[in-house]
Amino acid sequence: QVQLVESGGGLVQAGDSLTLSCAASGRTLFSFAMGWFRQCPGKEREFVGGIRWTGSSTASPNYADSVKGRFTISRDNAKNTVNLRMNSLKPEDTAVYYCAASGSIVVLKSSPDYWGQGTQVTVSS
Repeated sequence: QVQLVESGGGLVQAGDSLTLSCAASGRTLFSFAMGWFRQCPGKEREFVGGIRWTGSSTASPNYADSVKGRFTISRDNAKNTVNLRMNSLKPEDTAVYYCAASGSIVVLKSSPDYWGQGTQVTVSS
Protein backbone atom coordinates (compact mmCIF):
# COMPACT_ATOMS: atom_id res chain seq x y z
CA GLN A 1 0.00 0.00 0.00
CA VAL A 2 1.17 3.52 -0.79
CA GLN A 3 0.77 6.49 1.50
CA LEU A 4 1.08 10.05 0.22
CA VAL A 5 1.37 12.96 2.63
CA GLU A 6 1.25 16.56 1.45
CA SER A 7 2.68 19.55 3.27
CA GLY A 8 3.38 23.21 2.64
CA GLY A 9 -0.10 24.66 2.20
CA GLY A 10 -1.14 27.92 3.75
CA LEU A 11 -2.44 31.44 3.29
CA VAL A 12 -0.58 33.71 0.89
CA GLN A 13 -1.24 36.91 -1.01
CA ALA A 14 -1.76 37.22 -4.74
CA GLY A 15 1.57 37.26 -6.53
CA ASP A 16 3.32 35.23 -3.85
CA SER A 17 4.98 31.87 -4.29
CA LEU A 18 4.48 28.64 -2.38
CA THR A 19 5.95 25.14 -2.59
CA LEU A 20 3.98 22.03 -1.77
CA SER A 21 5.70 18.77 -1.00
CA CYS A 22 4.46 15.21 -1.16
CA ALA A 23 6.23 12.42 0.66
CA ALA A 24 5.50 8.87 -0.42
CA SER A 25 5.92 5.79 1.70
CA GLY A 26 4.97 2.17 1.54
CA ARG A 27 6.95 1.38 -1.57
CA THR A 28 9.43 2.95 -3.91
CA LEU A 29 7.63 5.02 -6.50
CA PHE A 30 10.47 5.78 -8.87
CA SER A 31 8.66 4.05 -11.74
CA PHE A 32 5.30 5.68 -10.96
CA ALA A 33 3.83 8.79 -12.45
CA MET A 34 3.25 11.32 -9.70
CA GLY A 35 1.43 14.58 -9.76
CA TRP A 36 -0.98 17.08 -8.31
CA PHE A 37 -4.68 17.77 -8.47
CA ARG A 38 -6.71 20.53 -6.91
CA GLN A 39 -10.29 21.12 -5.95
CA CYS A 40 -11.37 24.73 -5.99
CA PRO A 41 -14.41 25.78 -3.94
CA GLY A 42 -17.61 24.62 -5.62
CA LYS A 43 -15.77 22.85 -8.44
CA GLU A 44 -14.71 19.33 -9.29
CA ARG A 45 -11.22 18.08 -8.67
CA GLU A 46 -8.93 18.87 -11.60
CA PHE A 47 -5.52 17.78 -12.82
CA VAL A 48 -2.78 20.34 -12.19
CA GLY A 49 0.32 18.55 -13.40
CA GLY A 50 2.18 15.28 -13.46
CA ILE A 51 5.63 13.87 -13.98
CA ARG A 52 6.69 10.39 -14.99
CA TRP A 53 9.80 8.29 -14.94
CA THR A 54 10.92 6.99 -18.34
CA GLY A 55 13.02 4.18 -16.92
CA SER A 56 16.26 6.08 -17.17
CA SER A 57 15.32 9.66 -16.46
CA THR A 58 12.50 12.00 -15.51
CA ALA A 59 10.35 13.05 -18.44
CA SER A 60 9.19 16.62 -18.93
CA PRO A 61 6.17 17.33 -16.76
CA ASN A 62 2.64 17.82 -18.07
CA TYR A 63 0.63 20.81 -16.85
CA ALA A 64 -2.90 22.07 -17.06
CA ASP A 65 -3.18 25.18 -19.22
CA SER A 66 -4.36 27.21 -16.24
CA VAL A 67 -1.04 26.79 -14.43
CA LYS A 68 1.43 26.39 -17.29
CA GLY A 69 4.30 28.84 -16.94
CA ARG A 70 3.55 29.50 -13.25
CA PHE A 71 3.73 26.07 -11.62
CA THR A 72 6.65 23.65 -11.72
CA ILE A 73 6.68 20.00 -10.69
CA SER A 74 9.84 18.23 -9.65
CA ARG A 75 10.57 14.89 -8.11
CA ASP A 76 13.37 13.35 -6.08
CA ASN A 77 13.31 9.60 -6.54
CA ALA A 78 15.98 9.07 -3.90
CA LYS A 79 13.74 10.74 -1.31
CA ASN A 80 10.45 9.47 -2.75
CA THR A 81 9.10 13.01 -2.92
CA VAL A 82 7.43 15.24 -5.49
CA ASN A 83 7.16 19.00 -5.17
CA LEU A 84 4.88 21.61 -6.69
CA ARG A 85 6.39 25.08 -6.92
CA MET A 86 3.67 27.67 -7.45
CA ASN A 87 4.63 31.17 -8.58
CA SER A 88 2.54 34.25 -9.28
CA LEU A 89 -0.36 32.84 -7.33
CA LYS A 90 -3.85 34.13 -8.05
CA PRO A 91 -7.00 34.07 -5.92
CA GLU A 92 -8.44 31.52 -8.35
CA ASP A 93 -5.63 29.13 -7.35
CA THR A 94 -7.31 28.81 -3.96
CA ALA A 95 -8.05 25.12 -3.53
CA VAL A 96 -7.28 21.94 -1.69
CA TYR A 97 -4.26 20.45 -3.41
CA TYR A 98 -3.85 16.70 -3.59
CA CYS A 99 -0.83 14.60 -4.37
CA ALA A 100 -1.49 11.54 -6.53
CA ALA A 101 0.38 8.57 -7.94
CA SER A 102 -0.29 5.94 -10.54
CA GLY A 103 1.44 3.43 -12.75
CA SER A 104 1.24 5.62 -15.84
CA ILE A 105 0.79 9.30 -16.68
CA VAL A 106 -2.36 8.47 -18.65
CA VAL A 107 -4.02 6.80 -15.67
CA LEU A 108 -2.70 9.49 -13.35
CA LYS A 109 -4.54 12.19 -15.28
CA SER A 110 -7.88 10.38 -15.25
CA SER A 111 -8.04 8.11 -12.21
CA PRO A 112 -4.98 7.92 -9.97
CA ASP A 113 -4.40 4.79 -7.94
CA TYR A 114 -3.25 6.64 -4.83
CA TRP A 115 -4.23 9.94 -3.22
CA GLY A 116 -2.94 12.07 -0.41
CA GLN A 117 -5.26 13.68 2.11
CA GLY A 118 -4.89 17.16 0.64
CA THR A 119 -3.48 20.47 1.81
CA GLN A 120 -5.29 23.81 1.71
CA VAL A 121 -3.88 26.72 -0.27
CA THR A 122 -5.63 30.06 0.08
CA VAL A 123 -4.61 33.05 -2.01
CA SER A 124 -5.96 36.40 -0.88
CA SER A 125 -6.37 39.33 -3.25
